[in-house]
Amino acid sequence: MSITQVTASAAAPKVHHVTLTGRATRPTEPIPQFLIDGAKVETKQAFNAKKHLNYEPPSKITTMKEIGLEGQGISPNVVTAPFQLFTEAAIKQMRAEIFSQPVLDNCHYMSEFVKSTIRGMGSARAPFVCDAWNSPEVLAIVSEVAGIELIPAMDYEIAAINISVNNQTVSAYSAPKQDDDSLPAFAWHRDSYPFVCVTMLSDCVGMTGGETALKTSSGEILKVRGPAMGTAVVMQGRYIEHQALKAYGGRERISMVTSFRPRSPLVRDESVLTGVRPISNLSELYSQYTRYRLEVIEERVWKFAQRPFDIKDVKTFLTEQKEYIESMIEEIVE
Repeated sequence: MSITQVTASAAAPKVHHVTLTGRATRPTEPIPQFLIDGAKVETKQAFNAKKHLNYEPPSKITTMKEIGLEGQGISPNVVTAPFQLFTEAAIKQMRAEIFSQPVLDNCHYMSEFVKSTIRGMGSARAPFVCDAWNSPEVLAIVSEVAGIELIPAMDYEIAAINISVNNQTVSAYSAPKQDDDSLPAFAWHRDSYPFVCVTMLSDCVGMTGGETALKTSSGEILKVRGPAMGTAVVMQGRYIEHQALKAYGGRERISMVTSFRPRSPLVRDESVLTGVRPISNLSELYSQYTRYRLEVIEERVWKFAQRPFDIKDVKTFLTEQKEYIESMIEEIVE
């Protein structure tokens, strides 16, 4: 695996993000019954990499250098072309957990940013999904295409399911106008976490649009083809402005977004909670966020303690950890 490591002390550009306010809100519209009924499976299975993975490397990996942002972020890679990741059998198991009643009762949210999303399912309600994203095989794949060794940001971020259903009282396909190809499903933004893996859980036959638009350093727009069912796109979304463009056609569009952070505690961590706070159970989110950040500090301390003592180095290290803790305090909003 080709890995580029950026230390915690490396200078980083200021990263802006979308400002969202408010507390988590339950959606006003329930999940359509046809999605719930169609997601049921006769037998629930445990995740098995040999059975449920169908990996094919991406045909293209766009680099930060190609879009004029070389040296920014934590990896030279910015986004992959869609690549095959999960089998149809795996997608069926995931959908069965996502649309189960315990998940719908406890994990369904909305915000000004997304109309319908499912988050924080946890291993008790979604063991297949959690085991898949924590498996060594999937982590190796995601890390390989990302160009840096990654792990899930925290359990709560396995995973966010964005759900869009066409109005069944009108035609399922409504072609966009010629000048309408840039209409966004989401506004321009940067993600809360360094990397995301977006996996398509819907059959995209007959669907057009749905690309991800990236903004280069010159302001030009680069479009990345939308994924098909079972395929995924890995993107360094914390350090690049992007938006999801609207998709047309098809009865549903369901995508799974799993967020990742660097495995090494020595790689800088600029994760924020701005984008996820309004669509989360804050008790769970803050608890897991605090725990993982303190664990990062603990690992940094142990590694630093093995170095020869130097007053200047110690002061620099302590200042960096102080700034890291202060950034945590800013994210934990009452």
